[in-house]
Amino acid sequence: AAMAAGPMALRRAEAAAAAGASPAASPPARAAPPPHAARTPWTVRGPPPEVLAEMGERRPVREQVELDTVTYAERLHYVPARPGPASALRTRLARPLALAGAALRGDAAVQGARAQWLTKTKLVEGLPPAVQGIMDNPDLGLQELEERAKHAVSHARLWDTAEVAPRREQYCPVLFENLIHICRLMSGKYPSLSKRMLSRNCRIAATWERESTLLQVRGLSGILMNSKTPIPPVASKEEILATKAHVLETFYPIAPTIDLQEVNVYKELNDTGFRDGYPYSHPHTLFFLESANVRTDRFRPEQLRAKMLMFAFGNALAKAKALHGNDPKVLEQPVVVQSIGTDGQLFQFMVFQLNTTDLVSNDGVKNLVWIDSDQNLYEKAQCVPEVKKGVVLKPAGISGFQPDTFKKFLALYLHGTV
Repeated sequence: AAMAAGPMALRRAEAAAAAGASPAASPPARAAPPPHAARTPWTVRGPPPEVLAEMGERRPVREQVELDTVTYAERLHYVPARPGPASALRTRLARPLALAGAALRGDAAVQGARAQWLTKTKLVEGLPPAVQGIMDNPDLGLQELEERAKHAVSHARLWDTAEVAPRREQYCPVLFENLIHICRLMSGKYPSLSKRMLSRNCRIAATWERESTLLQVRGLSGILMNSKTPIPPVASKEEILATKAHVLETFYPIAPTIDLQEVNVYKELNDTGFRDGYPYSHPHTLFFLESANVRTDRFRPEQLRAKMLMFAFGNALAKAKALHGNDPKVLEQPVVVQSIGTDGQLFQFMVFQLNTTDLVSNDGVKNLVWIDSDQNLYEKAQCVPEVKKGVVLKPAGISGFQPDTFKKFLALYLHGTV
């Protein structure tokens, strides 16, 4: 039996004999592996209750008493990631420009009346007697400059271009420069005319209250001609006092400020656009050039006159507050500002007199504005002759030149000096 056992059985028997055990006994069982480590409460059921209680408690916030809250109030404009000031003053803007604009776009039929209500102004048709007297004075020799003015129109519309027909954005500024050059020729006879200065891209800001609504006009005010001396008042004290009986047009039940842009401001700004001590500190005449080629991009005449009135009023009000302070009052010395607008052919003339800065109510003294509207300098500029069957029907050139329109332009330039 021993011989029949295999080698493996023999080795097992020998091992059992050496251990003192019976060869028939079963081999010992292997040792069980050590048990795994017990799982923590965090891995099985989340944090323990005592930890959850600590996490739910509100931790005290450290008070930073040594620091102040930084806002954008001093910047006067919005700054991202900074809080706003504690209070904001609601104001309404007459639209321009540029901020849109203080220019009044909208229904052209009511823009003039609305601008008069916003500025508490009485309208007088035509130019004031002081300006009309300059036009009618034969001693000034204005007739001698009429031929120069006609050549100035021909230069702008026909000669100052290599194109067949110049664009409005080109000939409108050229015509303005030509007319100003002719006006400057009068400085030989009146040396005080040389004490003028033209300012371009000048910004103004004026703030006032009208029936509990804070209004502001600001932005680019066209081309501004300043002088060392102000224009004397064009209306007498009797005419000024007579404005008390004038009743301003209302728009009830529609508010005159219905579509003006609303913004938040933190300072009631009144700024003439010039630093203190500037020698040419008195506003004289504003020039507005509507030189856009596309008709829809230009102001219509009614809108242009409203824009001229708003900026003439803004310049006069800012100057009056710089001279007399911010307290509302009837001015002993009214401030006069003129305005001229053109699209290169049609001219608008305006003389504005600020009589009062008390603009809250409709009662009391009103401001005055004289407007001479829709004055053509010429009827047509024929850039190319009209020929039919070899016959020239309309030769090239300027037709329908109106010398009176140029005289009005020149009279407003001379006003305050002559």
